[in-house]
Amino acid sequence: MTDAPSSTPHTVAVIGAGPAGLMAAERLASAGLRVVVYERMPSVARKFLMAGRGGLNLTHSEPLAPFLNRYDAPARTRIAGWLDAFSPSDLTAWAEGLGQETFVGSSGRVFPKAMKASPLLRAWLARLEGLGVEIRTRSRWTGWQGAALSFDTPEGERLEQADAVVLALSGASWAKLGSDAAWVPTVEAEGAVVAPFRPANVGFDVAWSPLFRDRFAGQPIKGVALSHAGRTVRGEAMLAAYGIEGGAVYALSADLRDAVERDGQATLTLDLRPDQSREALTQRLSKPRAKDSLSNWLRKTVHLDPLGVALLREAGPPPSQPEALAARIKGLTLTLTGVQGLDRAISSAGGVRLDDVDGRLMLKARPGVFVAGEMLDWEAPTGGYLLQAAFASGVVAANGVLGWLNGR
Repeated sequence: MTDAPSSTPHTVAVIGAGPAGLMAAERLASAGLRVVVYERMPSVARKFLMAGRGGLNLTHSEPLAPFLNRYDAPARTRIAGWLDAFSPSDLTAWAEGLGQETFVGSSGRVFPKAMKASPLLRAWLARLEGLGVEIRTRSRWTGWQGAALSFDTPEGERLEQADAVVLALSGASWAKLGSDAAWVPTVEAEGAVVAPFRPANVGFDVAWSPLFRDRFAGQPIKGVALSHAGRTVRGEAMLAAYGIEGGAVYALSADLRDAVERDGQATLTLDLRPDQSREALTQRLSKPRAKDSLSNWLRKTVHLDPLGVALLREAGPPPSQPEALAARIKGLTLTLTGVQGLDRAISSAGGVRLDDVDGRLMLKARPGVFVAGEMLDWEAPTGGYLLQAAFASGVVAANGVLGWLNGR
């Protein structure tokens, strides 16, 4: 990291108190700069806390090459540079430096042992306070008035001066937590191009029969493989009243979303028994059924639970021939007819185009203003990839600020 001048500290405004903004603030304050963080909500990192409710997935332990392949292709080269600056191992070491011991789960995902975001956030805020970072909540950024930053606060409009700015205002999902993309017109007015926001890591509509929907909505589909357009993902999905969602779906959601937007629908293929070959299933299904019902027979022979049997029936009467029935178990197709909106998406695609920021993440249209986190146009599935890139982009933006101030 480049050291900032030590005489009169520069002041940097960080706007947005999520992972990217707080990470940028920590790096800048550690370099001796005066840092003020502005957050429109009454408290910081609300989306981060919500993401950690079911277990805070910080990053992933897989090798770098497959790790990078999780990101959308147009952004992958840029994100590789972010991970050079702040790698998954750096993130793990940072969390443990805050007293939050981590572990690697069976899927390769990295979690704090506390399995929550709140202990890590409390330790982080204590560190930031010790570094002299000032955090001002209920301060909604409204743009610039000349060289000054303008904020709407409970006491009225407030103008602030800063030598550099880091914008970390998030994307357009979970608006109730502050990610409503209200910043878009302001940034566009400065000459930056913002790609329209689209839902990412999101569920899809399926026209379930009423009986199936009423009985199985809310139940998980465990141990399956999902495929679309030549890509296959192992994991779990969740049946919803509107259709299907869950981690394995999210891993394919970018391609599925594009297909639905382009063609009006998409085909998702489920392999209900990915650990068994079609030939092995056929052999098992060739055994006499005797007096068992179809459900009991499938439970005994191939270990399908009631939900799996019901899914087979949703596609029409199950075939009687062993080969055809095995083929359906290994290749059950669902027609996705729509995409849930941004209000139900875990994250969003779209944002400030990467061509509109330089390698330091500084806006080309407004020198001294840097952009980090989900404000930028990139996307990734859940599994630690979202948070990793958000943290790393905050580090890159902070390093960019330091280099720009020193070279100015």
